[in-house]
Amino acid sequence: MIPFHELFFFVLAAFVLVISPGPNMIYLISKSITQGKKSGLISLTGVACGFLFHIIMVSFGLTAVLLAVPFAYTVLKTAGTLYLLYLAYQAVRPGRKNIFEVTENQTYDSPKKLFMIGFLTNVLNPKVAVFYLSFFPQFIKPGYGSVLFQSFELGIIQVLISFSVNFLIVLTAAKAAVFFSQNPVWIKVQKWFMAGILTFLAIKIAFSKAR
Repeated sequence: MIPFHELFFFVLAAFVLVISPGPNMIYLISKSITQGKKSGLISLTGVACGFLFHIIMVSFGLTAVLLAVPFAYTVLKTAGTLYLLYLAYQAVRPGRKNIFEVTENQTYDSPKKLFMIGFLTNVLNPKVAVFYLSFFPQFIKPGYGSVLFQSFELGIIQVLISFSVNFLIVLTAAKAAVFFSQNPVWIKVQKWFMAGILTFLAIKIAFSKAR
């Protein structure tokens, strides 16, 4: 099992990932506002299944790579650091659109279509794959036991965090859209707060060592 103090930083990273605007969040907010909470929840189910797909693919891949090529840890650590700094910049770059400014859509999709689009939106989202590939190795240590088991452990934790946060987003999307439109200052606060946490995590990963 991975020690609690290591899991704490992983949980923080996973939380920041899920609250940083991306294809999954934009899709869920759009469907929740334009087609209702039920459509948002069906879409969320598809997104969650997409996470499971990534976990299975990455877990078996990392198990093979980390055990066969020790240098891969350094490469993935560097990629993780650069990716976090990139997300930090994206959070505060000028001209970034408020994710709650969605385009009105009067068409209603079937449950099957909502699920499949949610699934494919996540499966084809490079942010998820990069997160798994660059972050998992920072917390997976051979001394903690099976690399495959540790990878699944981290994956399940990430899915639970993502599902919980997105579930709340689906339920409150409409109210949040009204709040942010009336209080634009909070959008700036959220952006800089997120950028600060991302930078902190990037520094931590940059100085982490394989054990």
